[in-house]
Amino acid sequence: MLNTQPNLARPDDFYEALIDMHRDLDEAQSQAANAQLILLLANHVGEHETLMQAIRFARAGVSAAPASGGAAGKLAA
Repeated sequence: MLNTQPNLARPDDFYEALIDMHRDLDEAQSQAANAQLILLLANHVGEHETLMQAIRFARAGVSAAPASGGAAGKLAA
């Protein structure tokens, strides 16, 4: 089951590391880094139905978000 409640032990540190991961990368490299991170985390989760819930949730968040992407970063709807 997908947990959409805040669950990061150190969310500010994670966000900073995520931003740092993209520093000095061009757009293609940034997208590749995101894809690799997604695949690594998906492998760690491992459960097919949980991953399918995450895909549906992420897609719904983007589809419902205004063009500026305001709601796309929120975990809980």
